[in-house]
Amino acid sequence: MWLERASAEFARVTGASPLWHWSVPGRIEIFGKHTDYAGGRSLLSAVPRGFAVVGRPRADACVRVIDARHGDVAIVDMRDTERGWKGWANYVAVTVRRLAANFPGASLGMDIAFASDLPRAAGLSSSSALVVGIAMALIRRGNLDARDDWREVIGSVEDLAWYLGCVENGLTYKSLEGTRGVGTHGGSQDHTAILACRPGVVSQYSFMPVVAHGVAPMPESWRFVVASSGVHADKAGSVRDRYNRASLAVRALVGIWNAEHPDTPAMSLAAALQSHADAEEQLRDVVLRSETPGFTPEDLDRRLTQFVHETARVPLAAAAFSRADFAQLHRLATASQDGAERLLGNQIPETVALVAMAYEEGAFAASAFGAGFGGSVWAVVPASGAEGFGAAWLAKYRRAYGHRDTADWFSAVPGPGAVEVIATE
Repeated sequence: MWLERASAEFARVTGASPLWHWSVPGRIEIFGKHTDYAGGRSLLSAVPRGFAVVGRPRADACVRVIDARHGDVAIVDMRDTERGWKGWANYVAVTVRRLAANFPGASLGMDIAFASDLPRAAGLSSSSALVVGIAMALIRRGNLDARDDWREVIGSVEDLAWYLGCVENGLTYKSLEGTRGVGTHGGSQDHTAILACRPGVVSQYSFMPVVAHGVAPMPESWRFVVASSGVHADKAGSVRDRYNRASLAVRALVGIWNAEHPDTPAMSLAAALQSHADAEEQLRDVVLRSETPGFTPEDLDRRLTQFVHETARVPLAAAAFSRADFAQLHRLATASQDGAERLLGNQIPETVALVAMAYEEGAFAASAFGAGFGGSVWAVVPASGAEGFGAAWLAKYRRAYGHRDTADWFSAVPGPGAVEVIATE
């Protein structure tokens, strides 16, 4: 449906049919709240909702992108590096300009259209899915993955996910120099899930670099049900600043560690904690007697605690899926949500209420996920009752938060990652 919709709008605007087609999913971050940009672990799943992206070449240095759902159009000139963009067009412009800068001489001009059934700014990684979709189109257009300078630094899907995370956050990736990102200091968890997750399994990854740590089957008798709170978690304005504060706290922790160990600086918080048997104790001791602009020692101590505990939950949660151990999954999800509320501080009344209501309706486990400050909650329930659960869950939520009229739900099993679709007549 969504490929057809994107193709139809593409033809209406451009007068031609697209040559290439991609399917790009959203994702569920099952465990791993704010761990990726610290080098920690996450347990991930792609969902059977996302973006349809279509495109064909054009001869100039412009990329024209069409939002098939709303009719909006953005035209990004690769030669213009100064113009600012807002909303989804910012993610497009950042991606286009970064690939043009990192791979000089590539022919990247093209027309693109996208359509999506992901709720916007709902914690399902719609923004990163758009970055991935636009990047896949540009890679195809410019035949970038056949270039020597590409192959020198990007040799796997994990490498590509790490690179696209750096495209979004603006950081340098290996020899590919950073440019202005979208304004958030995130990691590559979303891009990894979107590109690398597989059907029927939940996938465990660590970050900085991106490394796969195996998969666990989703029990056939289980289903995910995802409810969006109706509170848009747009990574802009105050939400961006609050999101970035969690990331900047990690940078502060790494800075404190590296100041104490100047001869062996750590690339990430995870690397610092893995470098010595008593590294956590060392770091906590220094943190509590340090002065860091913008943070109290207690702020940084809480951030450290949340990261250590959340990262440790990931392999335990993968094992719970493998054993279909809903009691263990419940314990881990409850602890993860508590850490988000008390230590990370990225929850709002609506997401807290959705988690509580999921348990009231009989979920095995439930937790908010994504950047926070809005967004969605996942629940794991018996497959046989997933549809009834979802309807009852949302009805209860709407009785309490009726003004959140864009709240919605869907059920899912883990789906495939992003793929080029070969169109057939």
